[in-house]
Amino acid sequence: MTEKCKISAAMVSGSEERSYVFKVDGYSRAKALLKNGQCVTSDPFSVGGHDWAVEYFPNGYLEDCSDFISVYLFCETADAEDVNAKFTLSVLDKNGEPVPSYSRTSSATRTFSRKVTNWGYNEFIKKADLEASAHLRDDCLTIRCDVTVIHDEETSVPPSDLHRHLGDLLKNKDAADVTFQVGGQPLSAHRCVLAARSSVFKAELFGAMQESSAASPIEICDMEADVFKSLLHFIYTDSVPPEFDVVMAGHLLVAADRYNIGRLKLICEEKLCSHIDSDMVATSLALAEQHGFRRLKEACLKFLATPSNLEAMVAKSDGYEHLKSSCPSLLKEVISTILPAELKVTKDIIMAMWK
Repeated sequence: MTEKCKISAAMVSGSEERSYVFKVDGYSRAKALLKNGQCVTSDPFSVGGHDWAVEYFPNGYLEDCSDFISVYLFCETADAEDVNAKFTLSVLDKNGEPVPSYSRTSSATRTFSRKVTNWGYNEFIKKADLEASAHLRDDCLTIRCDVTVIHDEETSVPPSDLHRHLGDLLKNKDAADVTFQVGGQPLSAHRCVLAARSSVFKAELFGAMQESSAASPIEICDMEADVFKSLLHFIYTDSVPPEFDVVMAGHLLVAADRYNIGRLKLICEEKLCSHIDSDMVATSLALAEQHGFRRLKEACLKFLATPSNLEAMVAKSDGYEHLKSSCPSLLKEVISTILPAELKVTKDIIMAMWK
């Protein structure tokens, strides 16, 4: 266990907008020492003429959130006047980039005052999900807080609602000019929107298929209607639908790869990497191998490197049998991963038998 817990920080950007990056060094130590409702507070930093700090609750802020990490933005000078601000809290990956599935943005401008000095998220990250992910490295967690202080003259400018208007356009089918037939269901959309968001749709709808697609619905094979609907939802709103679970993430990952929608691929792959267990690992590993998803494959192999996890996967006969029949070469990699170096001869014999 790490012997200490500390928060180190770095500043980025200017005076009205600032990114504060802090590193929880000693995640396990903080989790063990601090009870539910107790926090570690960062050093203060200044944005827009006010002093701020980040409050990190390793075992949750409220009693019913003990399974979660809670993170709050605290305004130390809010007793002097009301302060309006927007903020985003994001877990950073090993390259220092925000992880889309672990990023939370305030939906509206928040007012920090003498009565309400902090705003944040009680259920920022589920501890079990974080600990199973690749974002807790060397017992350290890195989170970035982006703060924008909004002055009175700026409050009249509302946040962008383009995604809502485009979502309504899809829902109402106004001026829709292309129809897809998916799983027996007709689904209408707009060529220009699809082409702007996907190079594959652009080639299909404004290339050789343009004339034929104008006359009759385009048949989409090997995809369920609810998956294609979710794909359209993301294309129009740049967000995943409410029913985005692990199973849907697997289907959407294939769809996003098929239509070259990079951000959706990253979101889906991250979702799957963060929810690997003995029930899903065989299916996820086969999916990763068949479609070339490197990060997902590495996460699955790392999970199976523990013999008890491999044993549990084999016990799930359906997933294991599917993996064995669809990607037999993957089992070689699994065996190569779990056998210790001193059993090299045994490993070579097994590999030879598999040829």
